[in-house]
Amino acid sequence: MNHLFLPILILFCFIQAFSQEVGQGVLRGKVIDAVGLPIEKASVKIVSDSGKISLCQTEREGNFVCDANFNGGFTLTIEAQDFSVLRQTFDELQDFPQADTFTLAPADLREEVVVTANRAETRLSETPASIVTLSKAEIQLTAAPTVDDALRQVAGFSLFRRTGSRYANPTAQGVSLRGIGASGASRSLVLFDGIPLNDPFGGWVQWNRVPTIAVERIEVLRGGASSLYGNNSLSGTVNILPKKTRENYAFSAEIFGGTQNTFSGSTFFGFSKNDWMADFVAANFQTKGYILVERGERGAADVFAGSRNSNLSARIGKSFNDTANVFFKTSYFGEVRTNGTGLQTNRTHIRQFVLGGEFNSLNPKSKIQNPKLEWRFYGGTQVYDQVFSAVNASRNSETLNRVQRVPAQNLGFSANASAVVLENQTVVVGFETRQVRGASDEIGLANNRTTSVSDSGGRERTFGFFVQDFARIGARFVLAASARFDAWKNFAASSQTRTLANNQTTVVNFPDRKETAFSPQISLLFQATKKFSLFAVASKSFRAPTLNELYRGFRVGNVVTLSNENLLAEKANNFEAGANFGLRNFNLRGNFFLTEISQPVSNITLSVAPNLITRQRQNIGETRTRGVEMEVETRIHEINFSVGYLLADSRIAKFPTNKNLENLFVPQTARHQLTFQTRYGKRDWSFALQGRASSAQFDDDLNLFRLEPYFGLDAFAGKRFKENLQVFVGIENVFNSRYSIGRTPVRTVSSPVNLRVGIRWN
Repeated sequence: MNHLFLPILILFCFIQAFSQEVGQGVLRGKVIDAVGLPIEKASVKIVSDSGKISLCQTEREGNFVCDANFNGGFTLTIEAQDFSVLRQTFDELQDFPQADTFTLAPADLREEVVVTANRAETRLSETPASIVTLSKAEIQLTAAPTVDDALRQVAGFSLFRRTGSRYANPTAQGVSLRGIGASGASRSLVLFDGIPLNDPFGGWVQWNRVPTIAVERIEVLRGGASSLYGNNSLSGTVNILPKKTRENYAFSAEIFGGTQNTFSGSTFFGFSKNDWMADFVAANFQTKGYILVERGERGAADVFAGSRNSNLSARIGKSFNDTANVFFKTSYFGEVRTNGTGLQTNRTHIRQFVLGGEFNSLNPKSKIQNPKLEWRFYGGTQVYDQVFSAVNASRNSETLNRVQRVPAQNLGFSANASAVVLENQTVVVGFETRQVRGASDEIGLANNRTTSVSDSGGRERTFGFFVQDFARIGARFVLAASARFDAWKNFAASSQTRTLANNQTTVVNFPDRKETAFSPQISLLFQATKKFSLFAVASKSFRAPTLNELYRGFRVGNVVTLSNENLLAEKANNFEAGANFGLRNFNLRGNFFLTEISQPVSNITLSVAPNLITRQRQNIGETRTRGVEMEVETRIHEINFSVGYLLADSRIAKFPTNKNLENLFVPQTARHQLTFQTRYGKRDWSFALQGRASSAQFDDDLNLFRLEPYFGLDAFAGKRFKENLQVFVGIENVFNSRYSIGRTPVRTVSSPVNLRVGIRWN
């Protein structure tokens, strides 16, 4: 017996030491609201004093179980949608009362965290900028199924035309904010997980690349943001944050069908185990669409405009010591469209990869707090095929006149680092570079015979570097100053055309082009009281012409738009000032703004014939947009109500080479926009209304083709069964309003009332 005593003693000491090292193993608790009801899917985060992180989520009854394989003190953070954040600190694991109940108070309407404004997390109420956020819940309560339609809840958000991504040609899906004038090329940057969604060749946005099931949150920064985001942020930035797996296992799925032979299915699957994580997204959407041309002008050539697309993406990641992680993501997007006539179709195939990572230091003794480094290395290839035709005056026949293929490749890298220094200053520095190669290969046709073969294109290389200091001065002031320098070069550009009738080839080699832009910004917020604040912003922003604008022409209906290899960058001066007043359940925000754009690119009419209107992209002298933004949001018990309004007077201020255009309205800009949303949710029921109204706007630079005002209303209702299953109904355009979406010069109209019914598992 005595010789067994020593091994038993050693084994007992080892067990004791091991138990002290790993701690108690798990922490249990329950999260409820102020009236005692359980809060489902609240995020629970535990950070030990040694830097170890544990994440979990509450289930339907509000209970959570989190791993706690550490020893010593820790901080517990609990967050849930529409509730204030709860934080508690414990000196030892033993101090945590197992199975304790934690009560979350309702959140102030202003209590939201954003990352768009300064590339570092700040409270919305502390950010001197005009920012609108759409939560996952708001997106899911939208009657329309796409991201761009959900963004139409934001006053001032507009695509090139009034049509959404389900029916519009991809080249008409460029986005702008604040009524500065939409075009095929976006005047706002769109990011998804930190990677530009703007087409590398044409600048438009393929919104269907982002299924709503993969979205966690959307943040819209209105006003020039080139001081941080560089090119394309002429009028702002739309930052789409992806859904990520925060628990051991996550699964979401949605399937719906509806009118216009619409069907869609999508799924999200993710898991997290030890230091590894992975997620997978698959989505498919198809709709027959509707006939765009109004009934009185239709002919035999007019058919349904619809689309069919598929979306696949997969991500795998590895974390290291809870302070660093790397991931690799690959995605594929394919789309086929009918564009409203029998011959006009287009196809898109996009393949992309992203390699990225983050580093966070959790050393509480360091003088530099919350240092963070993010980096992304990305690239991809894509092919866009388009068939053009000419339709005769009676619209009973059409003939092919051009077949076009646009291949493009891009490769980019971005990195930014942020840290809190001197306790009240957040410093952000970063740089990015990108190279794009694109071309337009065309076959010209006449009388059903090939007449010419041509190709044109070039390359673009960009580089940008930025720095920002975000400082809290005392208890009342926030001062943010940032600056960015960008340089880009267009090179290896050429155009080659071979005429088959005489077999002659014409070659034009375009000279290399270089441009630079310096984009400073300074903003100030004054917190007059806890409820009232004032802010002001002054900045410069820019947008470089795309390879598409420089070297590719296109045709819509009987309107031909020519390229222009001599285009220069658009540059803007931006000024705004506003105020914010907020109570717990009420928030009012308003601001005035002025945007002056020098050398804006516009489609200028060169000639008009009965069956052909010819335009060319040109830099005009200057446009000036003056306006007002206002937003009101209130919550009464379970009802949320919000209203947004935009007044934007956008005109051509100077055009020395064509004085006749001066003081005319900028095409595709409405002077007044109004949006409102109402949401109601209690227990298992959800109801929502979304409305949007717009004043008249013009479809052309001469202000001849007027698009009348319109109002549209959407409705949504959902019923949840058991824990995760929801049945929902969405109705778009409840009043069946058939307003004009374009005149080319043929009048095209909006979609009729649209219904979808679906099931969602979340």
